[in-house]
Amino acid sequence: MASETYLTHPLTAGQAVGHWQLGDVHEERYDVPDRAMEGKMDAFFFLTKDRNFIPHQYACRTDFIESYRGKTPRPVTPFTPTRVWLPFGSPRVDLSGFWFRATRVECWARTTIESPRDQTARFSFATCGGAFLEVNGARVAALTRYQRNFEERIEIDIALKAGRNELRVWFADLCERDARYYFSLELVSGEGLSVGMPITLDEARAAALEGMLEGMRFERPSYGRGEVAIVFDHPAAYPLDVHVAVRGDFMSTEDTLAFRKALPAGAARVAIADTGELPADFRHFDITLRDGAFAATRVLGVEICHLDRQPPASPEIGVRARAVLDHVAECGERDLVAVLARLALDRGGPDTDRIIESCLPIIGDCHDCADFLLVPLLWSRMAWPERIAPGTRAGMDDVILRFRYWMDEPGNDVMWYFSENHALLFHTACHLAGTLFPDATFTRSGRKGREQAEIGRQRLVEWLTHFEACEMAEWNSAPYFPIDLKGLCALYALSPDAGIRERSGAAIGRLLEIMALSSHHGMMTASQGRSYEHTLRPGRTLELSGISYLAFGKGSLGRRFHALPQLALCFAEHGLAVDPRLAAFSDHRSAGAYEWRYKQGENGIASLYHFKSKDYALGSIAAYRWGEWGYQETVLHLRLGETPEAQVWINHPGEVIHSGYGRPSYWGGCGTVPRVHQYRSLAVVDFATHRAQPDFTHAWLPEAEMDEVIHAGDRMLVRSGEGLCLLVASGPLERVTKGPTAGCEVRLPGHAGRWIVRLSDIAAEGSLAAFGERFASLSAEERGDGVILIHDPDFGPVACDPDGAVRTPEETIEPESWTLSGTLTAFPEGAHVPLPSQQTKQGQRVIA
Repeated sequence: MASETYLTHPLTAGQAVGHWQLGDVHEERYDVPDRAMEGKMDAFFFLTKDRNFIPHQYACRTDFIESYRGKTPRPVTPFTPTRVWLPFGSPRVDLSGFWFRATRVECWARTTIESPRDQTARFSFATCGGAFLEVNGARVAALTRYQRNFEERIEIDIALKAGRNELRVWFADLCERDARYYFSLELVSGEGLSVGMPITLDEARAAALEGMLEGMRFERPSYGRGEVAIVFDHPAAYPLDVHVAVRGDFMSTEDTLAFRKALPAGAARVAIADTGELPADFRHFDITLRDGAFAATRVLGVEICHLDRQPPASPEIGVRARAVLDHVAECGERDLVAVLARLALDRGGPDTDRIIESCLPIIGDCHDCADFLLVPLLWSRMAWPERIAPGTRAGMDDVILRFRYWMDEPGNDVMWYFSENHALLFHTACHLAGTLFPDATFTRSGRKGREQAEIGRQRLVEWLTHFEACEMAEWNSAPYFPIDLKGLCALYALSPDAGIRERSGAAIGRLLEIMALSSHHGMMTASQGRSYEHTLRPGRTLELSGISYLAFGKGSLGRRFHALPQLALCFAEHGLAVDPRLAAFSDHRSAGAYEWRYKQGENGIASLYHFKSKDYALGSIAAYRWGEWGYQETVLHLRLGETPEAQVWINHPGEVIHSGYGRPSYWGGCGTVPRVHQYRSLAVVDFATHRAQPDFTHAWLPEAEMDEVIHAGDRMLVRSGEGLCLLVASGPLERVTKGPTAGCEVRLPGHAGRWIVRLSDIAAEGSLAAFGERFASLSAEERGDGVILIHDPDFGPVACDPDGAVRTPEETIEPESWTLSGTLTAFPEGAHVPLPSQQTKQGQRVIA
């Protein structure tokens, strides 16, 4: 080894080799000959019992496997160290991400293991693509399955010599869309070993820098105004340079912002920028600390909201629609959704044309999620062609005619066709593009536009029929309400087919109704069939909050949008109306509470329960896949009081890396789906997780956003405004006090764990302390017949049956009897409340 300085850490059985030098990731586009695919929308693609393996395979993967599977790996790049990987608890060297076209990637990693004597150690070696391991220059293991996002793992014996042994790993894959690109090397057996990562700095200084990153966090859980700052557990021992790159989620088209700061010796805080200088929405901050030639990076995420720039919510929906269009046009991300708002307000011109032109290559090249851009492009082209420069308009026409509108047309892209929301956008675009160019020939299909429009129409009829019978496959999903609304609004405004327009309008109304019933003061608070960290942790800047602002007069506006200006135009210019009762449901202010039981998804896969008062809301899913591998489902979610950030959810992490790309991730979804029961303001979440997954469950609980917090062993009590919450765990709760989630995360160690959730309010309890005293005996026991029994001071004995039913002295709730339409009940009177969609249901059946 050229370097004689090492950052060392002991390595014991069960631990991963976590510290590595890395090279740059080599990327090369992997195109294959165009061909058509067979397939259709798959409402159950996420129901994967074997480690979240998605079975749909693209032609590029088929060809790649033929060329690489089982073959001797042959790197195309040499190893040149350019950076370091520090684990922060992760057992993997994880470079996962999102690639919009099929891309072959490879990377090298290097470290050393020091052994006190000659010995044979046993290791577990794993990757999702292909990899090999070299020890002291000799290749000792290779993995070549290359199965997308599906881990291959082997155990190997490695002869280690006394002293320092060099390890090199080369790992590669074909990355399509969301790709798990990582490797892990874990010690199974061996004695006295330590990892030594080569460094260019004194070891004590490198260790100090690692410790700074380990304990780094934002000063606040979210920002609405003021200075955005990073704080550390202890002051810097040496002066450090700080580089901060601010970026959006993987779908963002915005450029990264960069800041350079200095952290003097003795300082434990560094200010990055004022909130107003940063773009709104949930943002990832790549924070690099540098000491001389040694630098390391960690990623943190936080919501940025511009509270001082929010337009007032007029009581008139037309005024709110105009405010929305203006906000998206001037403050939205510079993409085709902003273009649509700008053209609608007659703000075309060179700047608007430049935004259009920047997006055309994405559509023309059929990047994954190009359908998200194509629908507003078509709306803009159909509605305001005269407001677009002729050259720009010609470029739009070119990509419209060249696009691949479904998998049965030839192509070599990795666009995702199978989920309900993408299928809707492909069919919407096909129908509208053919309508726009009835006599033109579409390149990939070879069809004339009028034939293309008719095929799109037929597929939309099938999609709408499925929606009317099943509604959202990924129920209550914060990121996918806007995607469905994007397609439905375009059809409502632009389809030449009266039946399509009418059914789309009814579907829009139903989605708004679901949102209203599942929200608390305008904020979605419910179990979700698809969730991400960047859609769970923020509240005010989610597009759902903007939709609530527009439709119900309660919410706020962020920066990134999919459907909001389209919905505004449907209200303002196309005659769409929202039932006024929905605003009262969404922002419930009166005494009493609402209980809503309903189903979503094909075969009623999701039995959903929601209970809310003016002071709290709690939503969950019943009898759903208990004990199976999870995907991205959030099973329980609650909010307290008036502050959107005063929210809690409980999950089992799918991975331990923060801000990672796992599905499920640290916060988005559950590694193992728990057993969940809810009865009004009481719920129990019971985990029995797979041993290969992380050994703790946890709750997101941002203490700084609460007005009171009491931590007492296995219990936590919190208050926000008038809303109260009690968490009771099956063991001592551990508050996380360092690192990215310090003050925001509460853990329950172990693969098995039970959480009880109980909500109440100040009017009923008098104070948070009194609430805790009255419920001091709240606990759960599991009987031999599988029934979980909870003794509640108000509800009496609550028996949770293994089939999902909940029995109390007053009633029995059976999830299998719930309906798609749902039942809304007002308490304390217990009267059923008719919903707007139920009053028009017969008419919808006739249309279908």
